[in-house]
Amino acid sequence: MHWSMNTLPLTPYMELGVHSLSGLLWTLLLLFLWHCYRMGSDLPIPGHAHAGKLKSSSRRSMMSRSGSCIGTKCSARSKLSRSDPISPFISMETVEDDEQGRGYLTPVLSHALFPAQASAEAKKLYTALQEYAKRYSWVGMGRIHKGLREQVRLNDHSAIQKPHLFFLPDVPSVPFFPRDAHRHDIEVLEANYPAILAEFQAVYQKGIDSKLGWTCGQAVFPLYSAGVSVAGNCRACPCTYRTLLSLRTFINSNSLGSAGFWLLGPGATLGSTYGPTNTRLRCHLGLQTPPLCELVVGGEPQCWSEGHCLLVDDSFLHTVSHKDSRPSVILSVDLWHPNVAAAERQALDFMFSPDL
Repeated sequence: MHWSMNTLPLTPYMELGVHSLSGLLWTLLLLFLWHCYRMGSDLPIPGHAHAGKLKSSSRRSMMSRSGSCIGTKCSARSKLSRSDPISPFISMETVEDDEQGRGYLTPVLSHALFPAQASAEAKKLYTALQEYAKRYSWVGMGRIHKGLREQVRLNDHSAIQKPHLFFLPDVPSVPFFPRDAHRHDIEVLEANYPAILAEFQAVYQKGIDSKLGWTCGQAVFPLYSAGVSVAGNCRACPCTYRTLLSLRTFINSNSLGSAGFWLLGPGATLGSTYGPTNTRLRCHLGLQTPPLCELVVGGEPQCWSEGHCLLVDDSFLHTVSHKDSRPSVILSVDLWHPNVAAAERQALDFMFSPDL
């Protein structure tokens, strides 16, 4: 015989028990969700204190700080007041957090000390950086800020890489870079090698004279000098000029960038020297390269090759020796270092503007 549940008489107590159990389950579910929400909101954010803890401990921390004269800051002030063993500083701004001032990854503070023993050029660059930040933003300026502060320390010690004007910290660098660092620009220069060589030969046949656009002290025919085009020389070499403008990373907006023909006569030498900055690479396109001409950068020797480019970081100690009987000719072009970000390039264009 088949029995159906619908035929069974259910007492009011049983129905009440089913509703109570369902309500209890819903209550437990809501309590569990509320607990998960509280646990999630109480998780500490790295580098930040919890808001509740800040509120609860604010009064105690203020009392302790007022009693101890803000600990570290007072001790720092007392140390600075002794002044004899400590190097002098000019207070362009007052420091708020020394640790944040040291780290280039933290936001650049608008309150920081600048070394008083810094050169006039470094102070000028720091002022230009502040002006740039007022117009635009401090975002992305951490490495430049750090580099300006540490330039004094860099100039005081000998090293194989020591740019004398501006050093951007934490930039990976080697004396000679592979072609992949600037493949597009290298391929453009090498593709126009025959036209560039023909234009140089036409200029060279007219003679080396300062009246014809040559810098006779170093036998250089500049197309760009300190970020400014040399109009007469660019008109004499229109194909080379158009080639320069087609390069993606050519530095043509600030005084760190130059481009032109370099002529090294037989027996010419270049003593040990450093370039002005590590934010650029020099691209050498060999036009006429005899075998006994050598470039040594950071202790690594290399020879130029006709129709091919060589990427050089001239912030390393470098020398040139030319022992061949024929002259050597290269086209030198300054390109941005591939590790310098777009925001940093814009700031450096402002800081090293030819108009400043």
